[in-house]
Amino acid sequence: MVLDNLGSSLRGSLNKLQGKSRLSEDDVQEIVKEIQRSLLSADVDVSLVMELSDSIKTRALDEDPPAGTSARDHVLKIVYEELVDLIGDSTEIPLEPQTIMLAGLQGSGKTTTSAKMAWWFSKKGLRPAVIQTDTFRPGAYDQAKQMCERAEVDFYGDPDADDPVQIARDGLEATEDADVRIVDTAGRHALEADLIDEIEEIESVVDPDLNLLVLDAAIGQGAKEQAREFDDSIGIGGVVITKLDGTAKGGGALTAVNETGSSISFLGTGETVQDIERFEPNGFISRLLGMGDLKQLSERVERAMAETQAEDDDWDPEDIMKGSFTLKDMQKQMEAMNKMGPLDQVMDMIPGLGGGIKDQLPDDAMDVTQDRMRKFEVIMDSMTDAEMENPRSVGAQQVRRIARGSGTGEETVRELLQQHKMMERTLKQFQGMGDGDMQRMMKKLQKQGGGGGMGGMGGMGGGPFG
Repeated sequence: MVLDNLGSSLRGSLNKLQGKSRLSEDDVQEIVKEIQRSLLSADVDVSLVMELSDSIKTRALDEDPPAGTSARDHVLKIVYEELVDLIGDSTEIPLEPQTIMLAGLQGSGKTTTSAKMAWWFSKKGLRPAVIQTDTFRPGAYDQAKQMCERAEVDFYGDPDADDPVQIARDGLEATEDADVRIVDTAGRHALEADLIDEIEEIESVVDPDLNLLVLDAAIGQGAKEQAREFDDSIGIGGVVITKLDGTAKGGGALTAVNETGSSISFLGTGETVQDIERFEPNGFISRLLGMGDLKQLSERVERAMAETQAEDDDWDPEDIMKGSFTLKDMQKQMEAMNKMGPLDQVMDMIPGLGGGIKDQLPDDAMDVTQDRMRKFEVIMDSMTDAEMENPRSVGAQQVRRIARGSGTGEETVRELLQQHKMMERTLKQFQGMGDGDMQRMMKKLQKQGGGGGMGGMGGMGGGPFG
């Protein structure tokens, strides 16, 4: 994921403080230089880097760590708070009728973002519609229409028209029953005068409640100028960072947020319409520093389980906590996991699993795990209903038959059965747990999240430890 390099670099710098109980001025100076290098290599603007590192240095030298807190955890807390402050609060997007206009250069991901945002609003109980006004880019209409069909949201565009302002006017009329109207505008390869003129004309017709600037995470140092020009032209109320599933550095997009005096609204994390999340600065920086994001994880789990259940009315995830755990239940859970997004993103949200632990895994570890899950799915498709309901009845002869039928090895079939037994044992430990027991367990998990004695940071208001 983009910014992973920044996260691993910052974590590596902080780990140099491991074992220290007090910090000398030399320690602080060295760690600040490491942080500066990490941020600059991620394309964060130089002036911002200096401002941020000065704040970290001053606080690290002036503030005494709380009793029982290591030097590393104390600096980690400071870095966390300063990065959250740099990014600012997330843009407030009320769940009420409104019109949102998207701006940005060609290739920034506006068209995909319009459909993703519409899908997001639809999951919040509102009726959204996308209005496609891009007459400049060939294929823009078809792409927007297909994306909106996948998102199952209303769409308006006119492939035969060549006046984007008139399309916007007609689109508002055609979608007047929608709660949220998202207007996608044309981009160019650069900030050309005709692009600015066109978007100003569309804005005068649309009169949006909010203008969002869509930025490719790979934009780099060009983000500053782009953000300033769009802000001067139409006023930017928030930023959407796209393609966060790539390998770009990402710091330029963070710079743009600071330049417009706005904040990040949404993050695009993949290629499907579901790959979008509302930006929460605390959780985002917490993931970046390897401390997890239980709120975002909970939202993804809840959404994935609801979608999986909607596809099969006979399956109820709550039954898992009441009775036996079958291979059918395991299959449904795996389907839900696939809906949660790439495994490395999910790991980043789990305290203690993202960050440092993920950094130590081989580069292809996630690919191997995903491949294993796909093999398990094929194996389960080759089993009978009776075997799925009662996996303990599967003997050696059945294992051979299932392996042949699924095109996998017998060892992989036995791995699946063993995995089921482990999950069944784990679930039995949770059965009968009251809400109080569950809450205590989650608090314990949060305190263990940093992988380096994060318990002393439990009082951070508004962060992932509170």
